[in-house]
Amino acid sequence: MNLIWKLLRRHISAGQLAGFFLANLLGMLTVVLSVQFYEDVLPAFGGEDSFIKNTYIILSKRIAAVSSLRGEAQTFSQDDIAELSSQRFVKRVGRFEASQYQVYASVAMGASQMGTSMFFESVPDEYVDVAWPKMKEGEVPIILPRSYLALYNFGFAESQSLPKLSEGVVSMIQMDLRLRGEGGAEQRLKGRVVGFSTRLNTVLVPAAFMHSSNEMLAPHSQPDPTRLIVEVKNPADDAIATFINEHGYELEDNSLEAGRTTYFLKIVAGIVMAVGLLISALSFYILMLSIFLLVQKNSDKLQNLLLIGYSPAKVSLPYQLLTIVLNVLVLLLAFGALLWIRQRYLERLWQIFPSLSEGPLTPALLVGVGIFVVVSFFNILAVRRKINGLTKA
Repeated sequence: MNLIWKLLRRHISAGQLAGFFLANLLGMLTVVLSVQFYEDVLPAFGGEDSFIKNTYIILSKRIAAVSSLRGEAQTFSQDDIAELSSQRFVKRVGRFEASQYQVYASVAMGASQMGTSMFFESVPDEYVDVAWPKMKEGEVPIILPRSYLALYNFGFAESQSLPKLSEGVVSMIQMDLRLRGEGGAEQRLKGRVVGFSTRLNTVLVPAAFMHSSNEMLAPHSQPDPTRLIVEVKNPADDAIATFINEHGYELEDNSLEAGRTTYFLKIVAGIVMAVGLLISALSFYILMLSIFLLVQKNSDKLQNLLLIGYSPAKVSLPYQLLTIVLNVLVLLLAFGALLWIRQRYLERLWQIFPSLSEGPLTPALLVGVGIFVVVSFFNILAVRRKINGLTKA
């Protein structure tokens, strides 16, 4: 063994080994850093620490010009709802039910009354972000979008020199409702605003009231829903955007921004990882070239060692140990550099997202160890084949 080491040291090229070491270190660091950065940043787009907390999306079908001219409604069939419910990113699906009758609401303003036509919609109660109070006989609780109140206060009220209204004042106003359905059927009720929703941009009434009033006033009109509310497991899942685009659906808001951002993050991380793997592959080539040159320079002496009784395994061992030691040093230095760089960018991230939790180190560790095992295996295999070639010669 000592004799083989002496032969190895005589013709070893420090420059070639240093080139392999630095290239492999750069490649390894690039790969593990891209994996770790992805794991650390991902919670900012999805999960408990996400700055995007909305786990509900509202879907409708894209209205084509021809369908619009014909007055055709773009509804969701039972098959559409079943297909959507079966997707892995979906927790549950709720339907919007719209009033199939005319709604006229009026409010007493001193000696006069002010009224307007309006509409009602409902969704299952578990999707509403405001608790419904217990319904009183003859009174309908109503939830308005919070954006409606802001639109009135900062748009209409200012332009018309009208007083601004708080949520409490609006909740004190009682409306007279006249519901008119098929065959002149009519129902008169009282309405009161009981809350303001930030999730649903519609005039909401309880699902039980909507169902019973539609059965009473429009028993022959029960169309399929035109909108669906979907609770998703992770709003940052890029599969949501893919599914919606493939089926030509539309969203009521920008709920897919998280998914698009995550998809972009995956692409960038994948490109950086591919570059790192390419650098690692080039460093592997540099190391193999260096060792093959060493073997070639010492081929006569190595053949003599084989002839006097040294086995190919013993002759190969010093070269194999050299590659393993270099790969171990690369792995350890790459993770040391990773921890240092990670601490620097996490400090910046915590300034933006104070509650952001650190991602796990396990994926980056497994990727790094995986690269080490693969590179070392092929290094050992290549050296052994080269030495076996000397034996045959």
